[in-house]
Amino acid sequence: MKISRDSRYKYELDESLFSEKGDVIFKGDIHLVRVFTQKINERRDLLNYPELAAKASEIYGISLLTEINEYIYQLYLEEIDYPTINKELYEYLKSEIGKEELIENTKLLIKEFPPLPVFKNEMTPEEFLEQLDSETGIKNQEKYVNEFVSLWLSNINPAFSPYLEFFDDEALEKHAKYLNIVKKIKEFYEQKPFFKYTGKNIIETLRDPIKHFPHSLKDQLIYIQEHWSSFLGQWAYLLLTSLDLIKEEEKMRFLGPGKAQLPDFYGLDQENYSQDTDWMPKVIMVAKNSYVWLDQLSKKYSRSITRLDQIPDEELDQLARWGFTALWLIGIWERSPASKTIKQWCGNLDAVASAYSLFDYIVAQDLGGEKAYNNLKDRAAKRGIRIASDMVPNHTGIDSKWIREHPDWYVSLDYSPFPSYQYSGQNLCGDPNIGIYLEDKYFTHQDAAVTFKYVDFRTGRTRYIYHGNDGTSMPWNDTAQLNYLLPEVREAVIQNILHVARLSPIIRFDAAMTLTRLHFQRLWFPEPGTGGDIPSRAGLGMTKEEFVKRMPEEFWREVVDRVKKEVPDTLLLAEAFWLLEGFFVRTLGMHRVYNSIFMNALRDEDNALYRASIKKTLEFDRRILKRFVNFMNNPDEETAINQFGDGDKYFGICMMLVTMPGLPMFGHGQIEGYREKYGMEFRHAYWDEQINLGLLQHHERTIFPIMKKRYLFADSQNFFLYDFWSGENVNEDVFVYSNKVGEERTLVIYNNRFNKTQGYIKTSVGFNEVGSIIQKNLGEALNLPAENYSIVKDYMSGLEFLLSNKDIHEHGYYSELHGYQSICFMDWRIQPDNEYFHYAQLHQFLAGKGVPSIQDSLQELIYKPIIQPYRDIHNKHLITQLFQLYQTKEEFNFPKAIKSELNVKIHSLLNEICRFLQFSDEIQSQTVSLAQEIVKEVITICKVNYIFQTFSTSNANSTAISQLIEQFPADASEWSVLFAWIILHRIGEVQSHSDSAIYSRSWVEKWRLVNVVEWVIGELDGDLNNASEIIYLLKLLISHQTWFQKFVSNGKNSSYLIINHLFQDPEVQNFLQFNRYQEILWFNADRFKILSRWFILIAIPATISNNSVDQLLKIWQMVQNWQKAAENTKYQVISFIELLK
Repeated sequence: MKISRDSRYKYELDESLFSEKGDVIFKGDIHLVRVFTQKINERRDLLNYPELAAKASEIYGISLLTEINEYIYQLYLEEIDYPTINKELYEYLKSEIGKEELIENTKLLIKEFPPLPVFKNEMTPEEFLEQLDSETGIKNQEKYVNEFVSLWLSNINPAFSPYLEFFDDEALEKHAKYLNIVKKIKEFYEQKPFFKYTGKNIIETLRDPIKHFPHSLKDQLIYIQEHWSSFLGQWAYLLLTSLDLIKEEEKMRFLGPGKAQLPDFYGLDQENYSQDTDWMPKVIMVAKNSYVWLDQLSKKYSRSITRLDQIPDEELDQLARWGFTALWLIGIWERSPASKTIKQWCGNLDAVASAYSLFDYIVAQDLGGEKAYNNLKDRAAKRGIRIASDMVPNHTGIDSKWIREHPDWYVSLDYSPFPSYQYSGQNLCGDPNIGIYLEDKYFTHQDAAVTFKYVDFRTGRTRYIYHGNDGTSMPWNDTAQLNYLLPEVREAVIQNILHVARLSPIIRFDAAMTLTRLHFQRLWFPEPGTGGDIPSRAGLGMTKEEFVKRMPEEFWREVVDRVKKEVPDTLLLAEAFWLLEGFFVRTLGMHRVYNSIFMNALRDEDNALYRASIKKTLEFDRRILKRFVNFMNNPDEETAINQFGDGDKYFGICMMLVTMPGLPMFGHGQIEGYREKYGMEFRHAYWDEQINLGLLQHHERTIFPIMKKRYLFADSQNFFLYDFWSGENVNEDVFVYSNKVGEERTLVIYNNRFNKTQGYIKTSVGFNEVGSIIQKNLGEALNLPAENYSIVKDYMSGLEFLLSNKDIHEHGYYSELHGYQSICFMDWRIQPDNEYFHYAQLHQFLAGKGVPSIQDSLQELIYKPIIQPYRDIHNKHLITQLFQLYQTKEEFNFPKAIKSELNVKIHSLLNEICRFLQFSDEIQSQTVSLAQEIVKEVITICKVNYIFQTFSTSNANSTAISQLIEQFPADASEWSVLFAWIILHRIGEVQSHSDSAIYSRSWVEKWRLVNVVEWVIGELDGDLNNASEIIYLLKLLISHQTWFQKFVSNGKNSSYLIINHLFQDPEVQNFLQFNRYQEILWFNADRFKILSRWFILIAIPATISNNSVDQLLKIWQMVQNWQKAAENTKYQVISFIELLK
């Protein structure tokens, strides 16, 4: 590259960089390029004009292109074997331009761009021109005319324009003869032999890259690489290095997570799977940032919890109860003191060191050390939970034990890779013999240097050690990069891994992809043309052959083999990206590998991409699927709730998380709905967040029950993925897959889009079986019989479905899905139809809809002749009318229309019961009077408020009557229960008067009449959370409908006899929650009050008349005595009964 005299003075450029004829020659030394570039930038006003910054890659590219042009010209001369061509050119120019003009222009060229002897004033331009070349014996004046072309090519190249000041030919252009000289040189070479490699004259050959890519230096170099590489010789190597340097400087930093990509299985012919032991497929892992979790537990339990052995058993119980079998403790190892110092110097005074900047692999003392760790590990193991821990093989902390003892184990240089780096800060090392210094601009946030300065004060030696780096973002400035070309490093790391394996049955390898041979070379010792990922490493690489000699075996393959031999039964889990997932598990033998496409594609609803990734894996080797680690967030990503929300989309994808083959991994705070992303240096959470109870409870209802059956989903041998056909097209937004273990089956369906959809599921996508791609239909994949029905439960909705096996085999399964709807069919039960074809009728009736219970629905179908007439009575409309009458406190005449309606409907119900039970006509004829009696009781209840209001104003027991009134139902839903009891407690009389209570109690349950009552409670806005309790109570009241008659017949002993009888009923005991504590039998106070109140209410119809409430008041007094006795005996069963004697 030509550099003008003025530029050499302006930038004070080192003379050693210049060739004899005055061009800058770097000879492939990129460090010299950076020093040169730094010299230029130091003299430019980059503060006000940052766009003027010179780039080493561009300067090197310009220099290299100029040198390649010189090489091509020399190659041309050799190829045409024309030793006199320079002399002929000189003579031609003398004749065309004139000798004097040619000499004057040449002298001006030398003045502006002086050869080294002229620049150093060792000779004049005239003397230089007369000097003979030592090799050829030709005068410089004959050779030097070609420099006009070299200068001209630099000036006409638009890609060189940012650096025009170095080689500007403006001074020469003022002399018209300069451009005429160039023109004549071109004309001369047009008449000479063409360059055989291009078929063009030499000048046009040298112009070709400019013509094709005038504005891109990079593309000109690529053009040369693609078209001239066959004859470039050693320059091909330097050309690749230049392109690597350009890539280094072009590379964008601070990039977010990359776009999800399809897996790449190229080159995975070698199969080296590691076999799972029995527990490995069942692993469901939850991550916990150790320090943050301990702080959260301290707040939860209102006591200091700072050590691992202080983690409460309750927390481990909860994790086990939820279904987790692995606990990943992030950050348990002793961390780098320098990392903590760096965080604090940067303003976070409360920070600890990063969990991935380690001092040594010993459990941190402030977490309790190894003793506390083993305590937690043992307690977790008793609950079926294994501890997982990190191993960070790529790097150590910046001041680790190793860097103090073995600084030569790290990737380093003896000089600063960038001359602009300054290391004037404080020493970060606690060892007085060693100095460790970060580059200054780290603290001003102007730059994140790739190296730190390491000084051994004992020897005075200074090294510049590289920070850990994966080439995707910024270097990890509190770490030091290990050099895996050194066998002693590889062995030392393996020893650490074995040590960790002896402590932890699950090891997660951080950034494992960086240590494959392919990527370790690409990052740190790039083969020419493959670099550019780590700034300054271009030009410091080696050939693949040399690299393989230095690192003859894949490091991870060696790790897997050593762990298998020395610490078997250890699950090895690799955090690996860059399309290496299949390579890590199939070839290198890792048990599990991260599968980030799960999170990225499903979050972005790039559903076709994720389905394609599954299909591609199935077509290659389905066994890979079971070795993926799927997750919705990890410590490097935003929290799950921030990515997926807390609604149907979250739970649909979470259902996929726990039902896809592989290892499901939950993030810290995912279940609780925490939004804060915990940094690896956090000592505690900074946000005051409360548990999202709705989210947690929904996990408990839907996700955790599925997790308990993880064995059904973990393997991929019987995993099938299906297309969801909507009309003529496959809906890529719907995920459908099945799995099977033995006779247990599952079918999972999820629509990962807000839009509704419907379609059929019939045929699986292709999968590889013994080298052939085959498909199965849904019925075949699930191994369903061709006939009969399947009863299945959807764990997401809690509903059961009745499926026709024949339909599934012949047509597939039809499904209608709302946005983000998820279905997880499990608990498949093959059900033959009965002789009455009830299941066929039910299947037709349900038409694909789910119900709480198929058996209940079947019973409802069978007993529909009874259920329907009861629904005609017990419905919201009629109950609302009756409740309005009940609320009336003034005298009124009961509406004849309602009375008539009640008579007709109750009579119809009783008649249907008789028909269903095939009773005689004589028995059926008696139902008329029974219906009338029941209607009379209904009317009594409707008038009870008016009746009692009358008595309360005219009776001496007005206080007691007022207390009784307070027991009456307060709302329509509660009143509907009393109404239900009036109807239902007497239906058994159609069978037997003496045993009517037994029949009534049996029939209301058998015929599902109580389900109607529960449904109406919901329609009347009642509390469905307590509906089951109310229904249970209703059945008790039916069983004990005549309890108060014992009071009438037994006089003084009534209380004791009634309670003694009641308390011997197991159903009463269950309702009152009998429990034994410290050898004493207790019952529940609140439940006893509820039971007592309802006993009073059911006594009303039979014990009052228009003239007297005396008997009911006596019963009320007895019940009050019960309450007092119960309180006095503190609800102890035996003491309570004894007191009533």
